[in-house]
Amino acid sequence: MSTRKLHSLSFDVEEYFQVANLRGHFARSDWERVEPRIDVGMDAILGALERHGARATFFFLGWIAERHPHLVRRCLDGGHEIASHGYEHLFLQDLEPATLHRDLERTEQALMAAGAPRPVGFRASTFTLTRSTWWAFDVLVQRGYRYDSSVHPVRHPVYGVPGFEPGLSRVAAAGGSIVEFPVSTYPLLGRNWPFGGGGYFRLLPGAVTRALAAGLERRGRPMAFYLHPWEFDPGQPRCPAPAFKRFRHYLNLDRTLPRLEALLERFRFGTMAEVVAAEGFAAPRGADSSSAAGGQASASVAQRGGQAAERG
Repeated sequence: MSTRKLHSLSFDVEEYFQVANLRGHFARSDWERVEPRIDVGMDAILGALERHGARATFFFLGWIAERHPHLVRRCLDGGHEIASHGYEHLFLQDLEPATLHRDLERTEQALMAAGAPRPVGFRASTFTLTRSTWWAFDVLVQRGYRYDSSVHPVRHPVYGVPGFEPGLSRVAAAGGSIVEFPVSTYPLLGRNWPFGGGGYFRLLPGAVTRALAAGLERRGRPMAFYLHPWEFDPGQPRCPAPAFKRFRHYLNLDRTLPRLEALLERFRFGTMAEVVAAEGFAAPRGADSSSAAGGQASASVAQRGGQAAERG
C-alpha cells in the first residue's frame, strides 16, 4: 500500500451553458436546444485518470445524468465515485428546505436510474452553502448524506464562509452531523487563498498550484481539488458575455488537461469518500453519528449557525 498522502479529486459534471458565469446568456429554457458538448470534456478527464491510475468523485447534475446515463456508467466502470450536484444548478439561496429536498430526490433518482448507488456526497451549485443557507446541512443529514463539499472558506461576492476553517471537519445539524470537506485554500497573511481548482487553476501558473499543493501536503492536509468537464473543451462555442465573464470562462482552456496531467504525476488522488475515510471521518449517518465516528471525527464537531469548524 502506498504511503503517499491521499488527496481528493472531483469534477462538477455540468454543461458549459449551465455555468453560473454565463447565466445571462443561456436561459433555462435554452438548455434543450443547445448542442451538448459534455462528452468532449469527459473523454479527456476519464482518459487522464486511466493513464495515471487515479480515481475521482464526479458530482453529477441530475439533468445531465438523465440525458447522458452512459457517462455515469463510464465513471462507475472506471472505479470512480458518483455524487450529487443537485438537479439543475440552482443556487441554495434561491431554494427553501422543501424545494431542496425535492431537488435532491430528483437527482438521486436520476443517478440511481443510470446505475449508480445512492449518493453519499453533495456539492452545491457555485459553493452557495453559506451562513445564510446553513439550513441545507439539516436537509443533507435528513436525506442520509455522509459528506458535503459546498463550503468555500474564502471571501467572495456570491459564496464563501471566511471564518470556516479549511480541512475536514464535522458539522452539527438537526438529526445528526455531516462531514464538511471544503475545496482547498492556502493560508497566507492571515487569509485563506483559493487555489483548489476551477478558474484559479487556469489562472495560476501550474508550478504555483503544485507548490501550494505540496505545501498542504507537508502540513499533513489532504487536498480537495475540483474542475469541470467544460474546462477541458477549448473548442466550445464563444458566447457574447461581458468581457470579464468571457475572461473568467475561457481563460487557458487549452492548458487545463496538461496541468491536470502534471498534478496526477506529482500527487496521489482518490475519491472524496476515500479521503474522508482515510482521514478518520467515516462515520455513520444520523443522530448517533457523532458518537460512532470515533477518535478524530468525533473530536471536531462544528457549532451550528455557521461558526468556524475545528480543524480536521
